[in-house]
Amino acid sequence: MPDSTPMPSHIRPMVYADLERVLAWRNHPDVRRYMYTQHEITLDEHQRWYERTLSDPKKHLLIFEVNQQPLGFVSFNETGNGGIADWGFYVAPNAPKGSGRQLGRAALSHAFTQLKLHKVCGQALAYNQRSILFHQSLGFQQEGMLRDQHFDCERYHHVICFGLLSHEWQPSA
Repeated sequence: MPDSTPMPSHIRPMVYADLERVLAWRNHPDVRRYMYTQHEITLDEHQRWYERTLSDPKKHLLIFEVNQQPLGFVSFNETGNGGIADWGFYVAPNAPKGSGRQLGRAALSHAFTQLKLHKVCGQALAYNQRSILFHQSLGFQQEGMLRDQHFDCERYHHVICFGLLSHEWQPSA
């Protein structure tokens, strides 16, 4: 009978050596189709983004690992003062089932305990039902819908906005 005990996971800062792996994840069709920017990103474009981000103390690029194996990417972008940040995330396309939930829990724990954030905000394209359910399962509240907010060169899509306050976070739920 397989052991259902979760494997040890943690969040660590992204380093330059992670760049190509994160780019490969980001450019995978199963990830890219749910992004605002859906073109295939070049290594040069990715390196410029990484270097710009490194110089901004309000941007946090993180790697999610299980048993020291990188399985996902998370970013927190603090917007102004007061500990409010937008987050973005994706798991490796070949990550084991359940890795996304583990990533979400580890990332939010990091956000509220290490980064001392007051609120984490998320957005999901309205057709990304998995992301909407994911946010809700982690305790996020839907705070609004931006109608026809994103144009993908073919059609407009609504964007669902979510928020989770630090005092609402249930690390053991």
